[in-house]
Amino acid sequence: MTAEHSADPAARAAQQHVVVIGGGIGGLVAARECAKVGMRVTLLEAHETLGGSIRSAELDGIVVDAGAESFATRGGHVRRLVDELGLSDAVVKPEGGGAWLSGIPDAPDAPLPKGGLLGIPANPFQEDVRAIIGWRGVWRAYIDRLRPPLTIGHERSLGKLVASRMGARVRDRLVAPVTAGVYSALPEVVDVEVAAPGLNAALARVGSLSGAVLALQGDRAGKKPGAAVLGLDGGMSRLVDALRADLEKYGAEIRTEARVVRLTSGSSEWAVALEQKADADEAADSAASEPLTATAVVIATAEPTARDLLAGHVAGLTEPGDAPEIEIVTLLLDAPELDAAPRGSGVLTVPGSHLAKALTHSTAKWSWLRRDAGARHIVRVSFGTQGEPTATAELDDDAAAQLALSEASALLGVTLHPQQLLAAHRARFVQSQPTSLIGAAERRTAVRTAAHKTPRLAVVGAWLAGTGLAQVVPDAVAEADRLRGELLWQD
Repeated sequence: MTAEHSADPAARAAQQHVVVIGGGIGGLVAARECAKVGMRVTLLEAHETLGGSIRSAELDGIVVDAGAESFATRGGHVRRLVDELGLSDAVVKPEGGGAWLSGIPDAPDAPLPKGGLLGIPANPFQEDVRAIIGWRGVWRAYIDRLRPPLTIGHERSLGKLVASRMGARVRDRLVAPVTAGVYSALPEVVDVEVAAPGLNAALARVGSLSGAVLALQGDRAGKKPGAAVLGLDGGMSRLVDALRADLEKYGAEIRTEARVVRLTSGSSEWAVALEQKADADEAADSAASEPLTATAVVIATAEPTARDLLAGHVAGLTEPGDAPEIEIVTLLLDAPELDAAPRGSGVLTVPGSHLAKALTHSTAKWSWLRRDAGARHIVRVSFGTQGEPTATAELDDDAAAQLALSEASALLGVTLHPQQLLAAHRARFVQSQPTSLIGAAERRTAVRTAAHKTPRLAVVGAWLAGTGLAQVVPDAVAEADRLRGELLWQD
């Protein structure tokens, strides 16, 4: 054992300088994991604010979530982080009833049926299912019970599986709105086993798709019930603020408006070059031009930037997948006609029926926001899906707000007038390709395997972990733990 490795672990940790590039949740969590064991950490964020897909906006004095508004409870990873950061008392459950479905051909809007899986019904004769697919769709879906298993266990495409077993109406009117709303993708490109683990096995066991859904529901019947998602009173940006405060407590340096343009790898350290600001004075400009030196680097940016930084350091990177562009337009409305929450917590749309893919009636869904908004209402209108430009892409902010108001009026079933719009905010995202897409898991595994071959380097974020905090947080913890082990215990 070398003298260096025989030293006190705390002293060895203090010798490491980890530079984290990117201040989204993945970067913040990875930085925290390194800082809390005593490593020196510098976090660099290219934009003015931290948080990535977690953003807040202020509408006439009301702070609202402009990006992610909740976190999935599966795995318990995010909830543990929330508790560690002292935010347990801020955790809230959504309210406002279930979602509605809009754009059903030749039928009025209706509540999204209960008891299904990704829109696949366990009982096609159920009244709320029949209201959407009609008797023609019901009898076609029933054939699923009579057909032989055929390709059970071999169909990866959710859309193809549903259409072959239960027909096009179930696929188009029930499953497609859910996958478009959740994954920004049509069901044809969604991987069955990733989006619905265990469905193929249950299908092979019971012989029908509706029976497989029912069987999976039975498998989960004994589990402790709870909301599938939770939020924070005051908005998800509180998580970002708490992570920043924790990093500062551990002595980490956080620099915003610090764009990394190049990485250079040496025998035992990295050089991290930052973009020079054109308006910097001579002394500051000179300081900014000096690259940071780091023992290790964590790349936690969006995929295009990450790939640019990895180029030349990681061999064998796979080609990037298509990433949908998303826009969320948040509206503050003086609309007493929405007091009754006519569409519950929100609306999903049948693809092709509306310009918007989904709407959230935020003041119906979150009690804390209803408290802060008083008599006013807040709705979020989402645009964009896989392979299609957003309907708002070429519009200025005012025109985008008016389009969102028009879509909200149609989706909520209430006539909303321009004078009822008090304020609006527009947020643009390039959403990482969902893990559930066919081939996405293999691409991510290949990139991660290639990156692991480069010493003193970790890569985190939604483009590798999958979208959603429930995937990003544990992935960032695992990658940071792997990097810590390499720095502290390997020769």
